[in-house]
Amino acid sequence: MAKSNKYTHDDTSDGLVFSTNSELLQKIQLGNLLSVETLAPEKQRLTVQLDTKARKGKIVTLISGFEGQEKDLEELGKRLKTACGVGGSAKDGQIIVQGSCVDKVLSYLNEWGYTKTKRKG
Repeated sequence: MAKSNKYTHDDTSDGLVFSTNSELLQKIQLGNLLSVETLAPEKQRLTVQLDTKARKGKIVTLISGFEGQEKDLEELGKRLKTACGVGGSAKDGQIIVQGSCVDKVLSYLNEWGYTKTKRKG
């Protein structure tokens, strides 16, 4: 029979074990209090554009301007990738969809309530 682990992981410290820097501790505490709320789809101002920078000439569709929690960004990215039938990623407030899918992405975003979405470039 395995022993139960008496230590639990606390996600509030972001991996910080010990610090005497009071500014850092205040920043961590403030960050925990100010959790980012995800805006409603009709309030999001997204931009959709084609991009080839730093991708060895490969074309991707870049969706930027998302304001909210990382899990909601990843969920929207997953829905877009599934709807377009391609791969991609979602991180740092941006969704990258492989290939030239600007028109498809715009139509799906409008269908899902993201009405303030603009095409750039």
